[in-house]
Amino acid sequence: MFALFLGLIVSAALFVALGFQGKSIVNEKGQTVIRRVWRTRPAQFLALAVLLLALALSCVTVVPTGYTGILTTFGRVENRTISAGAHLILPWQEVVKMDNRTQKVQISTEAFSSDIQQVDLQISVNYCIDQETAQELYRTVGIHYYENVMYPRILENTKAVFSRYSAENLIARRNDLSDMIAESTSADMRRYGITIVSIAIEDIDFTDAFTTAVEAKQVAAQNKLTAETEQAQKTMEEEATAKRAVIAANAEAEKAVIAANAELEVVKVQAEAALYAGEKEAEMNKRISESLTEGLIDYYWIKQWNGELPTTVLGENGNYMLSLND
Repeated sequence: MFALFLGLIVSAALFVALGFQGKSIVNEKGQTVIRRVWRTRPAQFLALAVLLLALALSCVTVVPTGYTGILTTFGRVENRTISAGAHLILPWQEVVKMDNRTQKVQISTEAFSSDIQQVDLQISVNYCIDQETAQELYRTVGIHYYENVMYPRILENTKAVFSRYSAENLIARRNDLSDMIAESTSADMRRYGITIVSIAIEDIDFTDAFTTAVEAKQVAAQNKLTAETEQAQKTMEEEATAKRAVIAANAEAEKAVIAANAELEVVKVQAEAALYAGEKEAEMNKRISESLTEGLIDYYWIKQWNGELPTTVLGENGNYMLSLND
């Protein structure tokens, strides 16, 4: 605006200066004097045209794509914004252009864990401003809102989040740490009309002493795990051998039981067979005995006789025996 007023003053002065010119006049005393008289000249119209052009140009403003225009009148911020494109404004108004695209910054800082271990960090932050409330951000903070409000809050939230965890847990919870920092910072920036798109922890670096200690601990843990694995393997092999021995013993015992049972079954079958054979023979004898008659006996006796006379005979009831050879 200062340049506009300066241009107007210079153009007006030039217009007036070009309108007056010196003219020689002889006065009543016969003396020649030079007087300034007004005379319209082409240069004056040129100066007037420049004046009007400057005034017209001062009423046109262009907001580039990706920016939001903040309209001010004599330095007072209006309660509206101007979108991208060409706009007509009053000569005493100005437009401040604020970038509303997603922007990225990288921050190098340090923090301390809950066990007082120093951590060097590389953090990247993506953010953008709200186009609808950009005038309020400009009114309350200004165009240097990142340096004035964002950067301090990001550092504070980062240190607060890291102080909750031990150094060993920080690496394992890397994504969670980024989310917690982004959540805290978003809540702080929302009232300014600033949106935190994302926060990423790109690098976490510990001191050399701590790194060496962690590596030693990891080596010891790995050695312990290897020893436990080998011992477990040995125990499994011994248990497997013992189980195989038990299974073999059980198999032999079962085999002996099966053989004994089989032998017992054979004996039982043989006994049952012998009993059956005896019963069968007794039954046959009984039947034979029941079928014998005096005549049948004599028949078989005669049938079996070889024609020779006996040399001895028994008396009745077997009380005496007589020899037939005498």
